[in-house]
Amino acid sequence: MKIIVSGGGTGGHVYPALALIRTIKKKHPDTTFLYIGTEKGLEANIIRRENIPFEAVEITGFKRSFSFENIKTLVRFFKGVKRSKQIIKEFKPDAVIGTGGYVSAPVVYAAAKKKVPAVIHEQNSVPGLTNKFLSRYVQKVAICFESAKEFFPAPKVMLTGNPRASEVVGKDGRGELAKLGLKENVPTALITGGSRGARPINEAVIKSLTQLANKPYQILYITGEVHFETVKREVELIGDSPNVAVVPFIHNMEEVLTEIDVVVGRAGATSLAEVTALGLPSILIPSPYVTNNHQEKNASVLTSAGAATMLLEKDLSSQKLISALDDILLDDKKRKNMSEASKKLGMPDASDRLYNILLDLIQSGRN
Repeated sequence: MKIIVSGGGTGGHVYPALALIRTIKKKHPDTTFLYIGTEKGLEANIIRRENIPFEAVEITGFKRSFSFENIKTLVRFFKGVKRSKQIIKEFKPDAVIGTGGYVSAPVVYAAAKKKVPAVIHEQNSVPGLTNKFLSRYVQKVAICFESAKEFFPAPKVMLTGNPRASEVVGKDGRGELAKLGLKENVPTALITGGSRGARPINEAVIKSLTQLANKPYQILYITGEVHFETVKREVELIGDSPNVAVVPFIHNMEEVLTEIDVVVGRAGATSLAEVTALGLPSILIPSPYVTNNHQEKNASVLTSAGAATMLLEKDLSSQKLISALDDILLDDKKRKNMSEASKKLGMPDASDRLYNILLDLIQSGRN
């Protein structure tokens, strides 16, 4: 098989794509992939580091308010479509999948115009402009939240979940906490603001450290590499605590998550796919800086199911953070109930589901 994958801008679009590629490679080692992204997005470095052939198109996103930049974006879009058609003609893919981000717009649209079977994957509970636009042209729309159904043509929609969920299941994290200076078999919270960190979360944690030092649970605190040195200086002024480990980044998150009891962080779709696949309770602090406020809507899905509690960033304080941690980590029954609710939402076979959609489309196209 030959498959073109397109998606980018953020890790939330790239990592699900990578998870799907790995699944297909396991099932069909002879499959050839081509990834189309932009040079400015995270995908340029991530995909090349994985030794996956990469082509770039130049494209930007639309402004939601009237702007002359939108005219430039339209021009770039049609140039991107022309370039994508050329790539498709040369590569001759059996199918194309877009995993989100504005770069997938010209690629998937070009595939539709070239009569190549195409799928889009929507990670969030509320889709962005790109996938709403592309849903008119593709054969299938794969979603991660039931609530996203209403935004797409009903006959095309299939609930698959996020392929990233499949990569965190079945890992062995024994010994990972010890490597970070924490104890095994002690209730543990992972606190993170995402790969780059989040200043409001960091500030709340720093102000909580004195009280957290006296708790019967422990904290693995990921600052984000950008904020690490600043946070480290603050922590040194307060004094080290044996039950709090502070690190800039975790490279083997799949293994570490298996040793965690509750996750505190943003409500990005990929993160939520991971915690629900593992059945982890969570304390969600949605980013208010995202399109359509989709992280708060993502978080609402988990809170409504009893799998998470939500703290809005505007209301975040050290005391509220500690109270939320106590509420879960000091109550075994509540933690167990939240874990069960989380697991019910999880889709650990998401990557297989998405793979099967692609395979069916390819086989239908050959018949």
